Amino acid sequence: MSKSMYHYIAEAWKRPYDGEHGELMKQRLMEWRRQPAIVRIEKPTRLDRARALGYKAKQGIIVVRVRVRKGGRRKPRPNKGRRPKRMGVYGFAPAKSLRLIAEERAQRKYPNLIVLNSYYVGEDGKYKWFEVILVDPHHPAIKSDPELKWVTTGKHKGRPFRGLTSAGKKMRGLRKSRGLKGTHKYKWKKKAKERKLRKRHEASRGARLIAPDEVREKYHKGDLQ
Repeated sequence: MSKSMYHYIAEAWKRPYDGEHGELMKQRLMEWRRQPAIVRIEKPTRLDRARALGYKAKQGIIVVRVRVRKGGRRKPRPNKGRRPKRMGVYGFAPAKSLRLIAEERAQRKYPNLIVLNSYYVGEDGKYKWFEVILVDPHHPAIKSDPELKWVTTGKHKGRPFRGLTSAGKKMRGLRKSRGLKGTHKYKWKKKAKERKLRKRHEASRGARLIAPDEVREKYHKGDLQ
């Protein structure tokens, strides 16, 4: 069975720093380091990944490459009294991923466009690079596209800042979690169980308990004081 071009592109990106592709990546990184932090490019570096995330070679869609500094947040050491644990010098990392930070920076650079998705394209010892797909919601070619016209409704402005992109949903814990404790599925199951047992909701602390039907009937009849 013959395989498509996208299959071979994906195979090369499984180990991008090995072999001939590794030499190509080395040349790319040397060039990207000299460029600005946000650069608009003509076509995606990873065509297979871009197409899977909604990219189309048509008017109204652009791709930008964003450079983000690696590592945690750089926090100055406090010069006043702190416990060593609260100095915040070691392990002071942001809750957001670098990919989400790249999407936010692309959105700030192009406020009239909508961030569709993003993907990883490379890294060195100091930086990581991501390519962000942006869509123009006012372009006629986007308005007439049945797969992309949802961005024209006016409800999707600032998607990265509201955690609505793929990277944002991953940060919010909205991926497959098998119901592990602390995840959204665990919370849904817990709340469903509380509703079934007629317990009070966790958000209404201090509120009166919801009694079962039998207790409530006895109370209304006067059997309980």
